[in-house]
Amino acid sequence: MRRAVCSGSFDPVTNGHIDIFERAAHLADELLVCVFENVAKKPFFPVNDRCDLIRKATRHIPNVRVDSFSGLITEYMKKAGAQIIVRGVRSVKDLEYEQNEAYMIRHLEPEIDTVFLLTRPSYSFVSSSGIRELAAFGGSVHGLVPDCVERAIQERRQSRKGC
Repeated sequence: MRRAVCSGSFDPVTNGHIDIFERAAHLADELLVCVFENVAKKPFFPVNDRCDLIRKATRHIPNVRVDSFSGLITEYMKKAGAQIIVRGVRSVKDLEYEQNEAYMIRHLEPEIDTVFLLTRPSYSFVSSSGIRELAAFGGSVHGLVPDCVERAIQERRQSRKGC
C-alpha cells in the first residue's frame, strides 16, 4: 500500500489545503492528513477541533484519514508506514522553505520522498495565518475556507461576544 502524509498545523484548514488533499489523494492508496501540534504557538482552534473540521471537510475524499501528532514527522511516518510526504507550495518563498525541510527529512529517513504540489492560483494568497487575522477583525472568510470552518469561526465569534 502506498501511504502518503500531508502534515501541517491547519489552523484553520483552508480551501487551498483541501485542494492539495484532493490532488494528493490520487497519488497514494491512503492519504494521512496529520495535524501538527505546535506547543510553541497559541492555537486558534484546539488540535481536536482542527481534526474534526478536516474530517468534515474531506468526507468526499474516500482514502483520507485524519490524525494528529507532535514530534518528528519522520517518526510519525515510520510508525504509519508512509513513504511519501506531500507539501503544498504557494510561492517561491514557500518552495525555498519546503526544499530545506525535504532535505532534512531525506537526511533523517532516506527512503521518504517529498512531493511538491503547486497551489492553484486562485488559492495562492490564502493562508491559515491570513484567515486567523481576518477572523480576529471580523472579516469575511467566505469562499476561503470550507463551510464547516466558516461556521466554526462564526460560532467562535458569537461565543466571544458574550464575554
